[in-house]
Amino acid sequence: MTSSTSLVAISAIVLLVMVPMQITNAQLTPSFYSHTCPDLFPAVQKVVQSAIDKEARMGASLLRLFFHDCFVNGCDGSILLDDTPTFTGEKTAKPNKGSVRGFEVIDQIKTAVEEVCPGVVSCADILAITARDSVVTLGGPNWDVLLGRRDSKTASLSAANNDIPPPTSSLSALMTSFKNHGLSTTDLVALAGGHTIGQARCTNFRAHIYNDNNIDASFAQTRRSNCPSASGSGDNNLAPLDRQTPTHFDNKYYNNLIDMKGLLHSDQQLYSGGPTNSLVSTYNANPGQFSKDFVTGMINMGNIQPLTGLSGEIRKNCRRTN
Repeated sequence: MTSSTSLVAISAIVLLVMVPMQITNAQLTPSFYSHTCPDLFPAVQKVVQSAIDKEARMGASLLRLFFHDCFVNGCDGSILLDDTPTFTGEKTAKPNKGSVRGFEVIDQIKTAVEEVCPGVVSCADILAITARDSVVTLGGPNWDVLLGRRDSKTASLSAANNDIPPPTSSLSALMTSFKNHGLSTTDLVALAGGHTIGQARCTNFRAHIYNDNNIDASFAQTRRSNCPSASGSGDNNLAPLDRQTPTHFDNKYYNNLIDMKGLLHSDQQLYSGGPTNSLVSTYNANPGQFSKDFVTGMINMGNIQPLTGLSGEIRKNCRRTN
């Protein structure tokens, strides 16, 4: 082999090595599907709109799916995987079982997307777009969703149990959890504002309304009427996370905290004399700042350890690997 031939061969090998590396390290971008699936956004939005029209609460549930996915080994669609006889996913984890919902809507969205561009869009990206569309449909801010994620081939029950902060979390635990996921305290307080929509089960706020002191007495009494003190009694009874406008995305959640009427212990921790008080006050007084920081928080959260390039796969069915 001549020296020139050897140089060509070496260059070819280098290129073969470099291409996968470049793909694997690809950055998320809002234009990722511009050419491969130009009808993606209308296909998703139509199903989201229909689901929320049928049940306004579904918007909050779809937003929550994205949060619970990203906090477990990154935004990889792992939360959508069903258990099988040989595989245990994340749906039965304590923070998810009997609580996380909306999987049927994701199935409908995936079907709609597959009709316009089969085998192109990941379930992980569908979750990201669906979260944005849910917020917008309920009156919240819009933003360009960064895309290019791929789907995991596995899930982690233990990570779901350990990494999703429970509603009993202290402020320090919340701040640590978000920091461990690369998110700031500002991200924490802004993303908590997602609780301006949706409802929570009695089992998740019982201890707060019966045992905590940092809660308005009349508010606690009102919530006790639908949430008996005995564990196991009325566990699934629901109450709105935002007592004022639970089906409209706004900044009223922060007003609830200032009035000591946060439904969850973890909510009220954000306004209990700690370092997050000032942010709560800012978002209560300035809805525009809240919207801006919420969007930044959503983008930052969507960047948690995404699978890109040749990692993972594009699932044909969001409930199972290919």
